[in-house]
Amino acid sequence: MWMIEFSSRLDAPVNALRALSIPLLRGSLGVVFVWFGALKVTGTTPVGELVAGTVPWLEPRSFVFALGLVEVALGVALMVGRRLRWVALIVVLHLCGTLLTLVVQPSVAFQTGNPLLLTITGEFLVKNLVLITAGLAIMSADAPVRQRVSQTGSARR
Repeated sequence: MWMIEFSSRLDAPVNALRALSIPLLRGSLGVVFVWFGALKVTGTTPVGELVAGTVPWLEPRSFVFALGLVEVALGVALMVGRRLRWVALIVVLHLCGTLLTLVVQPSVAFQTGNPLLLTITGEFLVKNLVLITAGLAIMSADAPVRQRVSQTGSARR
């Protein structure tokens, strides 16, 4: 009985959080992108060598700088909230690109070549799966209302 009462008392805060969750997700992801991008632009990122080693055919300093500019732009775009489906798509593609390090430089991501034993760098990269999912959530939340309504209506039939 007390569980039902406790659960019903959570309804209002949970409903409020439902309305805030995507804006908070956009804001936090935007801050992370601006922050990490700014570190690349200023040349103070701790992952410069890792990034450069993933694409060794490109000039390292220029690539890391350009990537930083893109990340800052994406972060600002996430926070502003315009064209979110496109912004989120680019964010997801960028984050998928970070996983290229697992293929190109497995020795920095896995202990003794074992893909189940991650290094600190491996953990840093694999956590991007969560950020990819965040981008997908933002993208899906920005779907036009007419599409969401028509899909909901057809699911009820």
